[in-house]
Amino acid sequence: MQTERRLSAERCVVLVVDMQEAFVGHIDQWDRVLGRSGVMIRAARLLGVPLLVTEQYPQGLGRTVEPIRAALGDCRYHEKCTFSCWREKPIQQALEQLQRRQVLLVGIETQVCVLQTAGDLLDEGYQVHIAVDAVGSRRPDDRSVALQRLQQAGAVLTTVEAAVFEMTESSRHPAFKEISKLMK
Repeated sequence: MQTERRLSAERCVVLVVDMQEAFVGHIDQWDRVLGRSGVMIRAARLLGVPLLVTEQYPQGLGRTVEPIRAALGDCRYHEKCTFSCWREKPIQQALEQLQRRQVLLVGIETQVCVLQTAGDLLDEGYQVHIAVDAVGSRRPDDRSVALQRLQQAGAVLTTVEAAVFEMTESSRHPAFKEISKLMK
């Protein structure tokens, strides 16, 4: 099966992984991860790209942080206990129902939930993209090694800006002016 490498708004889902209260202040470059994730979410909404959102054990780790909740708007949150989002049946079913084969991951932590989710998605035949400026870990080495492993496994490393403009495709896109403002 031939798949196009370029992200497409018609084929992509953005998966927002565990951007929760307990991690605030503990993730290296948290402000960058938070800001770039918010930009990706807002752009996805402008481009009509579906969003799936997970929360790892919210009773203990808290809910999704307010700036991300604000960017998401009215959205369903999927609770999970497994590190891989794919291993939770409701999340798996939600993704399958969308019938899209590209998944762009943002969130935390890169070496745990992002890595394990991406690995499972790759094993299931999904094309996985990682927005490197919108994923984070407590320790830089964990993030760096996880990104290397992800790339070696076949995930496509990208940035929020590159991903958004790939999906926008042209300055003729109806949302281009709003997208451009987000990128500034």
